[in-house]
Amino acid sequence: MLPTTSLNSRSQGNGALSPRDAARHTAGAKRYKYLRRLFHFRQMDFEFALWQMLYLFTSPQRVYRNFHYRKQTKDQWARDDPAFLVLLSIWLCVSTIGFGFVLDMGFFETIKLLLWVVFIDCVGVGLLIATLMWFISNKYLVKQQNRDYDVEWGYAFDVHLNAFYPLLVILHFIQLFFINYVIISDSVIGYFVGNTLWLIAIGYYIYVTFLGYSALPFLKNTAILLYPFALLILLYLISLACGWNFTKMLCSFYKYRVK
Repeated sequence: MLPTTSLNSRSQGNGALSPRDAARHTAGAKRYKYLRRLFHFRQMDFEFALWQMLYLFTSPQRVYRNFHYRKQTKDQWARDDPAFLVLLSIWLCVSTIGFGFVLDMGFFETIKLLLWVVFIDCVGVGLLIATLMWFISNKYLVKQQNRDYDVEWGYAFDVHLNAFYPLLVILHFIQLFFINYVIISDSVIGYFVGNTLWLIAIGYYIYVTFLGYSALPFLKNTAILLYPFALLILLYLISLACGWNFTKMLCSFYKYRVK
């Protein structure tokens, strides 16, 4: 049986955690350990982080099995190694510079776009989504009989990062090769290709997010996290019928940002 985040776990004979264990398992202690490792590259397992990035595309369930293993061995669901975050940041920087090149932006415009994408689109929006999902899952999805269990905020942020990575690769890397020659043209094939890439990218985000929360044994009704698929497909069909080009809108928005 998998261990849980029960308040009575790792207890002593009198049913209470020892002061050392209690301090080690506080959110502040975990956060301090994570941030401290962020400045020690030799302590990061980049090979394992690359493995996770690969399997987020081919078999995301395997990634979440590792989260189960971490819970068993380290008594926490969230990552304690920032290597994945570091590699994701590198991917984000490289792909954004590529976007600036494709959109024919100057040096300072590209730097400005990079700052916007990193600190607003990735960090800011990521913190907002993680906090929202953390609140919703703890408020509405935790089983009634398991009120001593909760979703770690760090785990909610990890789920967002896992779901964000495939979206980033599809929209900020793969799409770059089609923007100038196919997507931003006024033809039907242009917005069909562009909007289909958006459908796949956001679909990945929804599915990987669902897998993240369904992997927690103390949550219920996680299938509701798949409901946005219906709205996504409806919006996709409407966009094709109306000739909306989401990528063209994104490019215009990026250019407006750096003015």
